[in-house]
Amino acid sequence: LVYAYCLMPNHVHLLIDPKKAADISKIMQYVSLGYVIYFNEKYEKVGHLWQGRFISKPILKGRYLINCANYIEENPVRAKLVGDIADYEWSSYRERCLMTEKSILDEIKIEVIDSAY
Repeated sequence: LVYAYCLMPNHVHLLIDPKKAADISKIMQYVSLGYVIYFNEKYEKVGHLWQGRFISKPILKGRYLINCANYIEENPVRAKLVGDIADYEWSSYRERCLMTEKSILDEIKIEVIDSAY
């Protein structure tokens, strides 16, 4: 499942929920290699595009999952690439929050727990 993404000039953020934890490395290899090949052919470049090895952290579902998606999508504003998050073309913000045409995102479903006693 893909909940959020943001492609930055020197790295990418993905908020994903793979079927198996071991699949994360395979997914990242596929994304990295596939995009590097596409980018290098399109722009007649060679070599790596992103810095360092990927980092993965477990995220519990719930409000924190939405907070992580928001953090990922706000990256271009924090990096001063755009002033308005909706202007950044390479993130999931428009699809997830502005309900533009769906392409690759899966819906974030949060269980509401009644805290009334």
